[in-house]
Amino acid sequence: MADVDSKTDVPQDIVAIFHTSFHPTQGNIVDWFLKASDGLRLDGVEFSSLPSGLHLIDEDVVYFTKDNRRGVSVFRRRRTSEEGHRGFRLSSLGILLAPSPRPRPWNHVPALKALVSQIYDSLDERDILEPMQEDWEPAQAFFEERKARQQPDASGSMDWKHWNDELCVEEIASLSSHPTLHLPHLLRILGPSCLTLYKHILGRRRILIYTLPPVEAACVLCQVAADICYEDQIDSDTLLDISSDLIGTDPLLTRLKGKHKEGVNVLGMVTLHDIDMMERESKTGRGWIACTTDAIFMERPQYYDLIVDLTANSAAKAARPSMYISRQQHSGPRRPSYHISSVRFTWSDLRLWTELNRILQLDKDSTSLHHGQAGTSIHPPSAWNEVWRIYEDVCIMCAGLWTGVWRSTASGDVHLEGDDDLTLRTIRVRSIGNGIEGRPMPGAFRDVAPSNKTMRRSSGMSMNSSASKGARSAVVSVSPVAEDDEDNIADEATDADTTRDAARDRQLLTTLALLQTFHAHTGFLLSRLAMFLPPPEERERVGTVVLAPKDLAAFELGGLSGLDAKFVEWLADEYAGGAQVVVRRSWRDILGLVFGFGGM
Repeated sequence: MADVDSKTDVPQDIVAIFHTSFHPTQGNIVDWFLKASDGLRLDGVEFSSLPSGLHLIDEDVVYFTKDNRRGVSVFRRRRTSEEGHRGFRLSSLGILLAPSPRPRPWNHVPALKALVSQIYDSLDERDILEPMQEDWEPAQAFFEERKARQQPDASGSMDWKHWNDELCVEEIASLSSHPTLHLPHLLRILGPSCLTLYKHILGRRRILIYTLPPVEAACVLCQVAADICYEDQIDSDTLLDISSDLIGTDPLLTRLKGKHKEGVNVLGMVTLHDIDMMERESKTGRGWIACTTDAIFMERPQYYDLIVDLTANSAAKAARPSMYISRQQHSGPRRPSYHISSVRFTWSDLRLWTELNRILQLDKDSTSLHHGQAGTSIHPPSAWNEVWRIYEDVCIMCAGLWTGVWRSTASGDVHLEGDDDLTLRTIRVRSIGNGIEGRPMPGAFRDVAPSNKTMRRSSGMSMNSSASKGARSAVVSVSPVAEDDEDNIADEATDADTTRDAARDRQLLTTLALLQTFHAHTGFLLSRLAMFLPPPEERERVGTVVLAPKDLAAFELGGLSGLDAKFVEWLADEYAGGAQVVVRRSWRDILGLVFGFGGM
């Protein structure tokens, strides 16, 4: 977590606070700021905190990156009759965090929203549009309370240990705003295509999410997607999650060293002003994920490898988000051109998707993105109004018939064969050599779901408990009620708190189970990669390792899928320790796979 003061119990990792607004003649400007050091530059932050399109909504939250520092801003659209502002004044109050291994700007969002409301409500009460110096006093106090006390390169967050330590926290602000808890929702809106995103994250590709305002949900999904593989990417030595008694003396099941020691970089909101940053981050090979409201990026595929179009997903039209991959076209001596082509899941993804979908079915009621204000949710597609959902079901059925693991149900849903009695406390993972390798970590879900009543009393897990008490006291003050009625009101409020706590517990357990499943599958993929690599001391000398399409079956991938072949090459680029893996896909190899010929 971020550095926390023992007295105030708030994170202390802020290096700058600023206020940006749209001026009718000057454009986006920074009109007030405080910095921890004079050398910190804020130029350009006004474009990140006020991306295009926010003039259409009243409020939003924007996550972004400025000079390797994560930031977040709270946007407000205030009505005004001032000449030149077209009826509204657009402004944002934001912060920048000190660089750290895992910055957590979401820890400040609840307090930052309250601060924005306090400042603007005071201005509205006095009918003032332009804040005066005394109006910034609450922001100055906020900055002093949460300012980084150490050097910028040393402050930030404590060492990340495990998702249990990250998510099972007592601070209500940390838990209610944590983006990773929305992983189940991300999987529901993407469906099996979420595994295309997973492959690009694990392969450290460049990913861009195109969205319409409000942007908070897309910013959160950037962090959620990066967290899918975070546990496997932060260590330079990725230890396969296989017990020593099962490994035996097999020399192939060893550690694979990744080239990078950090996870995929989460850039947050990017604009045309950030193209230089995107190109600079692309050269590192670490990979990044960002979101944008600028439609022109759809016509500039040279800046990303995968783009996810969320604009088709709305309350009026609940469709699966579209995905496009960037393809390079060689055009002789001229500069290469790029184009985008639609991409979805592959049949080889359905086995892992079945594992994930069983976990999601345990928490069917949790289908909305609770993070943020109303209107920021990304809506799950309906099975009745989306043609692509029908296509997915047909693909799953055909794939199941092909592999012999399809079964039908009375409800009409399409499933693959397997036990549906899956509990979150005992994740069911296939045995070694039979699919998703690995096992749940010892004590992985120990003490994850304590008693709701105990949790509520000790840690304030209920987000609305104080609000419920305030509402109850207001009722009593307006019209006196009998003691029995007051007890009934108290019981109803307690039941509501208990229901919310139970839903939060289910969401937490579902998230942990999904993260463990992804972690186990990543371990399986890396173990299969190790089988085809020479010993570590010979990898750089060997140079290139050539695989045939039939070799992809060892990874449970499709030999006919070009994306699966690229995915294996991406994995090798990161984990092969200097060796280069090439999947040969000539027409002879494809025919050999289809007709079962020998080595060709």
